[in-house]
Amino acid sequence: MWQIAHYKMFDRKSNPDGPQQTQLTWKRKTLTMADAKVEMATDSSSCSSSFSSPLTQSANGTSQPNNPLSRKLNKILETRLDNDKEMLEALTALSEFFSENSLRTRRNLRGDIERRSLAINEDFACIFKDVIDELENVNEDVQAMSACCAEMTGRLKAAKEQTQDLIVKTNKLQGENHRLEVRAQVAQAFLAKFQLTKDETSTLRGAGDGAVTENFFKALHRVKQIHEDVKVLLRTKQQTAGLEIMEQMAVLQEAAYEQLYRWAQNECRGLTQETCDVTPTLTQAMEALQERPILYKYTLDEFGTSRRNAVVRGFIDALTRGGPGGTPRPIEMHSHDPMRYVGDMLAWLHQATASEKEHLEALLKQVSVPGVEDDTREVLGHITEGVCRPLKVRIEQVIVAEPGAVLLYKLSNLLQFYHCTISSIMGTGVASLLMTMEEMHVLSKKMFFNSLSLHASRLMGKVELPPPDLGPTTSLSQTLSLLREILASHDSSVAADARRADFAQVLSCVLDPLLQLCTVSASNLGTADMAAYMVNSLYVMKTTLALFEFTDKRLEMLEFQIEAHLDTLINEQASYVLTRAGLGYIYNCVQQHGAEQGPLSLLPGMDDSSVKTAMAQFDRYLSSPDSLSMPQLNFLLSAAIKEEIFSQSTELVCRAYGEVRTALSGPGGGYRDPERLLPRSPGQVRTLLS
Repeated sequence: MWQIAHYKMFDRKSNPDGPQQTQLTWKRKTLTMADAKVEMATDSSSCSSSFSSPLTQSANGTSQPNNPLSRKLNKILETRLDNDKEMLEALTALSEFFSENSLRTRRNLRGDIERRSLAINEDFACIFKDVIDELENVNEDVQAMSACCAEMTGRLKAAKEQTQDLIVKTNKLQGENHRLEVRAQVAQAFLAKFQLTKDETSTLRGAGDGAVTENFFKALHRVKQIHEDVKVLLRTKQQTAGLEIMEQMAVLQEAAYEQLYRWAQNECRGLTQETCDVTPTLTQAMEALQERPILYKYTLDEFGTSRRNAVVRGFIDALTRGGPGGTPRPIEMHSHDPMRYVGDMLAWLHQATASEKEHLEALLKQVSVPGVEDDTREVLGHITEGVCRPLKVRIEQVIVAEPGAVLLYKLSNLLQFYHCTISSIMGTGVASLLMTMEEMHVLSKKMFFNSLSLHASRLMGKVELPPPDLGPTTSLSQTLSLLREILASHDSSVAADARRADFAQVLSCVLDPLLQLCTVSASNLGTADMAAYMVNSLYVMKTTLALFEFTDKRLEMLEFQIEAHLDTLINEQASYVLTRAGLGYIYNCVQQHGAEQGPLSLLPGMDDSSVKTAMAQFDRYLSSPDSLSMPQLNFLLSAAIKEEIFSQSTELVCRAYGEVRTALSGPGGGYRDPERLLPRSPGQVRTLLS
């Protein structure tokens, strides 16, 4: 059993990949199990031969517990083959060659097992012989390699002794080489920090031969950066190198700015077309040139000169040739229409000014020097200066041609509007275009007021008599129509203060002569006719001014004058009613009577019968008060004014009646029965007249 287990363990530990080894292991197992069977058989026979002895001894009452055969027999009997896996495997292996269970095979079983074991051992010996041969070959190779290594070690030792000095020198040279490499790296970093490359140098020096590109500005920025970085060297022991580098960079920088200035000038000279295209490169050039104020100023002047020529040429073409293909038509084609003619010229200049400002802003959008806005205004004024003379000549021709007061006033407003609009684009400052427009504005306004003064002089030179209907004269109506057109044509976009000042001046030039004209015209009329005529004239003036702003003071003045003439008409209407109603003489006597003159009844025409007759006539007036009205009131243009005159005059009549009744009923009247003469009270009269 131990052999079976041993061979089994050997089989598990053997190489699974070797077929010969596996076969030998199997043979060993088989032989071992056969030996075990033989041993068991032998033990069985021994047990049978000696079985009687233990029994006999047991029968005799004596036991031999230490009998080996008994122990083996007990061990075999106690063995459980079902649970002994190794025993089952050994028996299975034995059954493969122990096919016949006969006496001969049982007796020869040990021999067969030994022969098989011998064969297996022979196989093992053959295999191990090959292994030994291979190991001997390996040993020979190892010995050869060991001898070779020893020889090489000796040679290396000899070579080391011979090259010791060379190694020392080599190590020293390697250290020196390392130091030189570090210094080379430092030198390369220094050159990269404080020197330009060949391409950058050639770009800066050769910029004048071709177009300036983005690489030029990068190289120029690199020069500036080096120039700033060199200042650090000047604070160290490398002052000499710093000064040399700074001088070199300064020379390169000046050459680059000179090349950039020439290129920018050439670019600006080419901007003579009506549509200007400012390239980003030119904008970068202006940004770079701001470091050199003189070159920057010269380039800006060159740009202004080129654009000035383009604007002048474009303005002349717009006047004489029109747009591309004749659309729009030439401005000169509308010279017969002063407003459109001047308006088209100013509109073209407005558009051109806005476009030129956009071009300037595109050119200087990256410039950050102080005063760039002043430079923009100055250049913009220089660009638009060329159109001042042709514009001034044409507007002067229109103004001097005396197109009329209304057109002159419209031209003045138009010039003022575009002056404000263009000044908002160009900014505050002295610009020739704005000065020219201001001169034309002043000239047109001066001609306008001269025209108004001339018109007033003509009115006063030939005073027109009032018409029979006491309405406004033809000259007054025409002048007010002119005033209405003038005030209606005022541009609302003009500032309120300017409009207020213009309105005040216009009204002074028109209304004052009209009032004087009306006064002179009505000087030969009667009181009522003059008052009615003046009320109508003033009323027409008032209704004309009421439609416009900034006329409050004039309206208030006209209202005061109308009220003064209304008082006259009211008094005249009251006198007219009292006279026609029979109370005129009595009222005058009452007003002029004094206490020293005696009773009123003693005055001529104041006796009882005369007073009674007058009161009867007054009663007829009370029955139909509308029948007594001055003819002049029918000519009044305002129904409200007429109604007011009737109301106020009726009040005066009632007051006069009250005074008469009080005087006649009093002790100074001298009448015996005043209640019979004047039966109605003042309140009743007022009720009847209302």
